[in-house]
Amino acid sequence: MAEHTAKEMARLAYHALDDKKAVDIKLIDISGVSVLADYFIIASGTNRSQVQALADNVEETLHKAGYPVKQTEGYHTANWVLLDYGDIIVHVFDSENRLFYDLERIWRDGKSITLEELS
Repeated sequence: MAEHTAKEMARLAYHALDDKKAVDIKLIDISGVSVLADYFIIASGTNRSQVQALADNVEETLHKAGYPVKQTEGYHTANWVLLDYGDIIVHVFDSENRLFYDLERIWRDGKSITLEELS
């Protein structure tokens, strides 16, 4: 049940990011390497306003589906917004901070997956 829920949340978050034209959306299955969450979703916005709009759309979409955010970090500065839903964690970066923090490299032990693999 929890795996199904995590997959559904990840799918919804992906589509919410895509709907607002997020740049380079990555899905990483970290369930085998961390107890933090099952999935990381990483995306970029082109400016502060878009980063906030992406975070807003994820939060609104998941809330409507019955998944309230547990914690939000970085929204006001909007260079790295973290949305923690327990089973999934959504990271929305501006391009400079995404390159700097390079979460894809840090979490390379996780499995990079496609949207289709969530279905």
